[in-house]
Amino acid sequence: MTEKTLLRVNQLSAGYGESVVLQHISFELNEGETLALLGRNGTGKTSLLDTLVGATRQHHGEIVFASQNFNRLPSYKRAEAGLGWVPQERNIFKSLTVHENLTAVARLTSHHLNGAPWTPDRVYQLFPRLAERKLNLGAQLSGGEQQMLAVGRALVTNPRLLLLDEPLEGLAPIIVQELLKAITHITRKEGLSAIIVEQHPQAILSISDRALVLDHGEVVHYSSAQDLANAPQLLNQFLGVSSRTS
Repeated sequence: MTEKTLLRVNQLSAGYGESVVLQHISFELNEGETLALLGRNGTGKTSLLDTLVGATRQHHGEIVFASQNFNRLPSYKRAEAGLGWVPQERNIFKSLTVHENLTAVARLTSHHLNGAPWTPDRVYQLFPRLAERKLNLGAQLSGGEQQMLAVGRALVTNPRLLLLDEPLEGLAPIIVQELLKAITHITRKEGLSAIIVEQHPQAILSISDRALVLDHGEVVHYSSAQDLANAPQLLNQFLGVSSRTS
């Protein structure tokens, strides 16, 4: 894993309109690392991802991604720079087929790190369920299949950093395991950097390098993922869960 800094957030304050949701957020992420972004509901996790992709108003501080200052960069330029976003709402095209969803956004870039770039065919290898349903409309997919498609759509843009907003929320246990396996492959074997918002802390901490916990829009804990996973008192304090929660 390279020690080159990919993302640096410094004293960031942001929100929606005049409302400030995030205050004094600072952290770094190296190339090839995964960050678990944790916190109770309503603490600003989604707002932080929204801010990284340019969907909020930035009041103070700076975001530097791949040595490029993002402060005044529009969302589409951030995507071109290598941000791949899987929002909580998934935002797939429900009137298009699975294959059309993938081909509509696919692009080759220089951002992929190891081996071949992501293509629809590689997504089908990662998610065989999608290969079986490639001619089905997005509206005909189950919730888990829609989530797989949302991840696949982000991958075929060949991002440098993948942002995942609660990818396991509301899914059946068997689908959770499939997605976790895929995310582990993407990050650990493919070397793609990721920031993952999740309500299953132990599941995500086990595949992450760093952990950042938000409370009321501020950073209350920032450490290695292993250190937080091994601190049940902190997990209970910040998240209301024990170290055995999965």
